[in-house]
Amino acid sequence: MKVISAIVLMTCSLMTGCASPLRASVDAAKYDTMSCVELNLAMGTVASEISQTAIARGKVAHANIPTWLWGGQRVASTVAARESAKIERLRQQQAAIAAARSRKC
Repeated sequence: MKVISAIVLMTCSLMTGCASPLRASVDAAKYDTMSCVELNLAMGTVASEISQTAIARGKVAHANIPTWLWGGQRVASTVAARESAKIERLRQQQAAIAAARSRKC
C-alpha cells in the first residue's frame, strides 16, 4: 500500500509542479547587490534545498515499484532525472552566491 501511494504521489507531481520546465541559467547579477548577511542566508537556503531535493531523489530512486505497475519504472526514472536537473541548477546558483560572497565579504 505504501508503494502504491508513493507512485500515485510521483504521478501527481509529474502532472503538476514537476512537469514545469526548470530555469536554465542563474542570474548572478542579483547577488552583486546583496549584503554579506543576505548572501549567507541565500547560501543556507540553497544548501537546504539541495539536501531536500537529494533526499527526495533518493526516495524515488530506491522505491520498490512492483513489476505489474505499467510504466512505474519509467515514471520513477523521469522524476529522478528531473530532481537531478534541479540539483544541478541549485549547485550553479550556489556557485554564483559563493563567487559573489568571496568578492564582497
